[in-house]
Amino acid sequence: MAVKIRMKKFGRLHRPFFRVCVTDARSPRDGRVIEEVGYYDPMVPETDARAVLNGERIAYWLGVGAQPSEKVAVLIKKYGTNGTHVDAQKSALDQLAVKRRRPDIPDPATLPKPEPKQKRQKKEKAEKVPEVAEAAPAVGEAPVAEAAAPAVEAAPAAE
Repeated sequence: MAVKIRMKKFGRLHRPFFRVCVTDARSPRDGRVIEEVGYYDPMVPETDARAVLNGERIAYWLGVGAQPSEKVAVLIKKYGTNGTHVDAQKSALDQLAVKRRRPDIPDPATLPKPEPKQKRQKKEKAEKVPEVAEAAPAVGEAPVAEAAAPAVEAAPAAE
């Protein structure tokens, strides 16, 4: 059986992700694999942190006759056991780990609890209601007394 070390494509449109796999040469690109020995993510901003390989397993498969594809051969040369970019890869992975750390958050018991949204809305409505009530008369009430006075005065004059 001819064994190849090649990449298997995952991800979605415009967001590729590859696994470096040991597979039978006759199987399809995304088909069944013998073993997964690493991954390659071209979307990682740090160039040297894009590929992570299991050097021991790759060395074993190369020792028993597996043939790497052209792209995987380049990755093995750079990031394999005695690769040319291994030190740069370690520092790049450390930098990515530092960027992912979150700042220290104080104890939740010491933080003030925010009011629930419903209570805030009720308070806002309660504050707005008196302003509206003073500005306009209630439904069913007569308009201001001054407007009613001329109608009363006009009635006795007609008699």
